[in-house]
Amino acid sequence: MAKRLLYGLKWLLVVALIVPLLAACTYTVSESFPLESVNKNGKETSYVYRAENQTVPEVAQEIADEKKPKEISKEDMERMFLVYSDEIYHIQKDPNKPEDTLIEVSSKEYVRNNYASDFLRGYITASILGSLFDSVGSWGSGNYRGYGTKDTYKPKTDYTKPTEQDKKAKPPITVNKTGSITKRNSSGTSSKSSSSDNKSNDSGGIFGKITRNSGDSSSSGSSGSSSSSKSSSVTKKPPKVSSPKTGFGKTGSIKRRR
Repeated sequence: MAKRLLYGLKWLLVVALIVPLLAACTYTVSESFPLESVNKNGKETSYVYRAENQTVPEVAQEIADEKKPKEISKEDMERMFLVYSDEIYHIQKDPNKPEDTLIEVSSKEYVRNNYASDFLRGYITASILGSLFDSVGSWGSGNYRGYGTKDTYKPKTDYTKPTEQDKKAKPPITVNKTGSITKRNSSGTSSKSSSSDNKSNDSGGIFGKITRNSGDSSSSGSSGSSSSSKSSSVTKKPPKVSSPKTGFGKTGSIKRRR
């Protein structure tokens, strides 16, 4: 009994560790916040989302709880940074609408070629920045300081409104649905059928069910002619004739008809 209890506790511990990791891997900002603006230039990508009626620390903590970052900057009402292995989240107050928060998700390439290095050092530790980029001299050549100040500190490429394709760029949702199977016959035409009506053998042939009318083919009227035309299209196989049985050890007489 004690062994079973210990075994069950081990499995509960494993599940408790795996579930948060899976949740962190599948979480995306696009599923939680509407897309505001897009800036794309090859591998340089930056997507801006809007969190309505939420403060910067609230949004930063919400994202960090769902997707644990390598580093999160200290709490600030104006702007905060969440650093991941392949992208940086710049969470900032919207200067034009202070009750809202902007979430800017930028790729490493975008940060490398647009952000000002001295600006990032004020929020992200040097060791983390060094782990993201090969050397300090290879990044931080731009003057950009975030989407909220894009008109003052402009990036190298302009932001644009998201297209319908940008808005639909979300992880696919899988659902269980039923459908029909289309099979092509020898004449070149296709027909739909369910798996219960038609079955195919290994050689590619198709077998189907034939429904015959129970009415008499010789009856008059429109129903009779319809029944006759249906029955004529069906080729009936001749009945099987069994071979005569012979008895051994029996005697009898033969009579000749006059």
